[in-house]
Amino acid sequence: MPALLQHQASRHSKSIRRKGGYRPMSDINVTPFVDVMLVLLIVFMVTAPLLTSGVEVNLPDAKAPAISETNNKPVEVSINLKGKVFVGETEVSLKKLPSLLKSISSENIEQQKIFVKGDQGIEYGVVMNVIAIINNAGFSKVALLSEPSR
Repeated sequence: MPALLQHQASRHSKSIRRKGGYRPMSDINVTPFVDVMLVLLIVFMVTAPLLTSGVEVNLPDAKAPAISETNNKPVEVSINLKGKVFVGETEVSLKKLPSLLKSISSENIEQQKIFVKGDQGIEYGVVMNVIAIINNAGFSKVALLSEPSR
């Protein structure tokens, strides 16, 4: 047997037979853990955009800067293509809109932000009527939402 092969064979036999046979491996195999975590990350990245609430509205485009968020969570008022008004996902009549907004904001009417989302296919007067009702209820921080510019 050549000297190199004989040296490798003797080295291999010494590493296997250490004081009574094989020892159990004490290291944790993290590969399955990393695989599971990557799959969960991908699942959450895909499903997170689908969890946004609200009524589907086709917003117009605008070149306005984004509104900065503070700890005061805004209330979304949506107007769909048929002219129906929603607060969150709940349909509301125009007569009940002020009382519902006041009950949501409790005592913080002056600081409450209200975002109005109007479908681009509805008339301008419908959106202005909703904003007027919101203003007459005492809310002064009202903003119109649009699609971000591309």
